[in-house]
Formats: sequence, structure tokens, C-alpha cells
Amino acid sequence: QVQLVESGGGLVQAGGSLRLSCAASGRTFSSSTMNWFRQAPGKEREFVATINWLGSSTRYADSVKGRFTISRDNAKNTLYLQMDSLKPEDTALYYCAAGLRAAFYSDLYSSAGLYDSWGQGTQVSVSS
Repeated sequence: QVQLVESGGGLVQAGGSLRLSCAASGRTFSSSTMNWFRQAPGKEREFVATINWLGSSTRYADSVKGRFTISRDNAKNTLYLQMDSLKPEDTALYYCAAGLRAAFYSDLYSSAGLYDSWGQGTQVSVSS
């Protein structure tokens, strides 16, 4: 089972940027669909972005489209989320998640329940 550890969170002012990383261990990273989800206190865990196994295709939640960029480096077993133009509503605990290669191509790609490996999360706080 792939092990995931997020890092890169912090406190920034609105309009600022952060780059999150998710370090993965295990033999299956390069064949996995990788994702970022986030969860704010009192709210449901929500989809942020996903990337297919090759890194050739991505999808984003409408709320982050144009501001966030998901990428991966399979040689380094690392997933990234570049977050620009941050807003206070981006404040949340950000999780990376991994699933089967086919998950990206499923109509349920944005559903947290589709993914079986999760990191512990990294906190992103955006002040106004």
C-alpha cells in the first residue's frame, strides 16, 4: 500500500502562493491516479485536483481552476500542488490521495471514497 506524506503548508496572506508536496513510497505510485482534497473545519472533504498516472491529464474543481496547478514527478515519487492567488476560503487541511489508474477515468474521480490511500494532511491558512 502506498504511503503518503504531505508537506509545504503554512500561513500566507490572500494573494500569496504556496507549493504543497506529497511524498509517496511504494511501488505503485507511478501507476496511480493522484489527487488533492481539502477539508475545512465543519465542512465535508472536497475535491481539489486530480492527475492521471502519466501526468498528462489533469482536472480541477471550479473553485481553484486557474489558480492551482497539480503536477507529479514519477521519478521522485512526488505529487505537487502549486497554489497561487490564494484566498481565505482556501484555508483547509490539504490531503493527497492515491487510487487505481482507472480512477482518473471514472465519472466518480472527484469522490473521496474512490481513493484508498491518504496522507495525514498539511494545513494551509490564508489570511485576509
